[in-house]
Amino acid sequence: MKKIQSILLIVLALIMLVPVLTIGASASSAYQTYTYSIEGTALYSPDAYNAEMTVDASAMGVERLNNPGDMVTDAEGRVYIANTGNNEILILSRYYKLEGTISSFINDKGNPDSFDQPSGVFVTEGGTEDNPNGEIWVCDTNQNRLVAFDRLTYEFRRIVDQPQSQLFDDDAVYKPVAMAIDQYGRIYVVSSTTYQGVIVMDNEGAFVGFIGAQAVTISAWEILWRRFQTDEQKKLSQQRISTEFNNLTINPDGFIYVTTSSIEDSSVEGAINGKSKDGDFMPVKLLNPAGEEIMRRNGFWPPAGEIDYSTDPTDTYHGVSTITDVAVGPENTWSIIDEKRQKIYTYDFNGNLLFAFGDKGSMLGSISSIEAICYQGDTLLVLDKGNEGSIIVYERTPYGDMLIEAIAAENDLDYNYAIECWEAVLQRNTNFDAAYVGIGNALYRSGRYEESLEYYEAAYDTTNWSESFSEVRREWMADWFLLLILIIVVVIVLVVKFFQFAAKVNKRVSTDGRARKTFGQELLYAFYVIFHPFDGFYDLKHEHRGSVRASLVILAVTVISFFYQAMGQGYVFNPTYETTTIFTQLISVAVPVVLFVIANWCLTTLFDGEGSFKDIFVASCYSLTPLPMLLIPTTIVSNWVTSTEATIINFIVTVGFIWVGLLLVFGTMVTHDYSLLKNIIIVIFTLVAMACIIFIVLLFSMLLSKLVSLITNLITEIQYRV
Repeated sequence: MKKIQSILLIVLALIMLVPVLTIGASASSAYQTYTYSIEGTALYSPDAYNAEMTVDASAMGVERLNNPGDMVTDAEGRVYIANTGNNEILILSRYYKLEGTISSFINDKGNPDSFDQPSGVFVTEGGTEDNPNGEIWVCDTNQNRLVAFDRLTYEFRRIVDQPQSQLFDDDAVYKPVAMAIDQYGRIYVVSSTTYQGVIVMDNEGAFVGFIGAQAVTISAWEILWRRFQTDEQKKLSQQRISTEFNNLTINPDGFIYVTTSSIEDSSVEGAINGKSKDGDFMPVKLLNPAGEEIMRRNGFWPPAGEIDYSTDPTDTYHGVSTITDVAVGPENTWSIIDEKRQKIYTYDFNGNLLFAFGDKGSMLGSISSIEAICYQGDTLLVLDKGNEGSIIVYERTPYGDMLIEAIAAENDLDYNYAIECWEAVLQRNTNFDAAYVGIGNALYRSGRYEESLEYYEAAYDTTNWSESFSEVRREWMADWFLLLILIIVVVIVLVVKFFQFAAKVNKRVSTDGRARKTFGQELLYAFYVIFHPFDGFYDLKHEHRGSVRASLVILAVTVISFFYQAMGQGYVFNPTYETTTIFTQLISVAVPVVLFVIANWCLTTLFDGEGSFKDIFVASCYSLTPLPMLLIPTTIVSNWVTSTEATIINFIVTVGFIWVGLLLVFGTMVTHDYSLLKNIIIVIFTLVAMACIIFIVLLFSMLLSKLVSLITNLITEIQYRV
């Protein structure tokens, strides 16, 4: 019996150890895979790729990888490495064993020739009469040329020298570092010293032109200063030129991905934070053969690598990503590498981040100095030039297979199967917003518009949501069109009648002459003030057409309007369903109004202002009237607009704020009997005084809290001593 108990205890202990061992294995992973939320925070996800092995130089069968510069594969899985430091091209089998080396050759003049620091390599598959086997193209960087060899026999084919054109600067140096060839034989070259863009040549090597030149920024100060410079000074001043690209690749459709790491960090940061949809200041672009930037940037954040980065200069990984290579993967996915962080970021064709992973370290899968990336079927290869060079082989996981299968179903227009695939992805990773978008897209394309809205909302995708909602709205309007027209007509008639009634009451009161006005008349007078500010504010002060009680009501209605706007806006304006409180809105509206009144009263008392504190408060509150008039209807309408129509709502609200600003200026001018210029100066100083009051209040609050803390500590100390 005791033996049985002992055995059971041992088995129980082993069972309890299993979770510990599992957690330990997970914690020892060389990297964490993640995506980004709409707020820019990392969302951990299952690994899409697992590191299977590291292939070093000895395993390849070569002496060493000496500062390798590029790596590509062909359709049969062979791997080609530009072993730059050794002036050679290595050809490996699909199992990463050395099959051949190209280092010297007999050129077209019959002379022995060799490479000098070859930095790039590209492979064509062939299959034509002139090129049955395909070709290996080498960027012979320091000899300013491209060299082509037969892909199977490694025999020399031809040399393409530096292109000749008047478009090149006289002192320009041609340094090819990367190249690609499309299905029509056009040659695209990135030269590390050429800033005009990607060099395009025909299949004979004749220069065609430049495409994709990078945009530059010139500050307003530089523009102004150049107006005062002499011609000689302008020649001596720094030349404003585009930044050069550092790498490129081409997808099966002939579109070209290009990367650059020389754009100013501030420009890239601005584009990321502004969630820019264009590629002016993006480190990776997609160009069509005409050079037009056509990349889709429909994700939460534009494809630029790291989003949640440090801005502290003392941090090793501060600033934006340093993008140095790009590779095209299966189903129109593509990946970029961040040389600064040793990470890989993979996107779909729409610009959604599918996953990011990678890190420095000594474990399997860690990268010491990433240099290039390419795909070998479902396998991802990373060229690591650190520690004498190696290839890190990453195999796609079942989770990664699910992602690719879902994208493939979308590309094949098999939407029902796409929904099944994306649902399987969500079972493994509920934080993956692109899966919700994928299901929404499949439902939308199947005509199930209302169902798609739920999934777009889960992913905060306002763009696709708007397209689907426009279809829902179209169906709804087709059923209720006449009722909608009737409601609009009734609303317009009621608004017109109300303003006619208000004008009639205000006119009657102005000729009545009675000193005492009713509360309703005081409120209705606000609608006269906002359209006739000079007469309105004059009578508000001198004829007592307004009152403090009416002012408080207008202020309260304004607070309620902002509260309703925050809570009642449509999905396009509040995709994350943020909430607020009436107290928060009271602080955000009432405090600025009171600060303005106090600051203006303090200043105008010193500068011959004729308005009292009460006069300024009443005028300020009556000036707020346009905000409830515009906020309430625009908030209602916001529930029926799409993202493209949202600008109209924003414009109307902006008009409301400008209207209020002008009323405040005219109101203080009439109240204090100032000239326009003097009043504008006083208003500006009022804003400065408001900032000073806030500073003093914060300072006093901080001192008061310290004083309370000191007294509390003294009491505690006395109690302890006693």
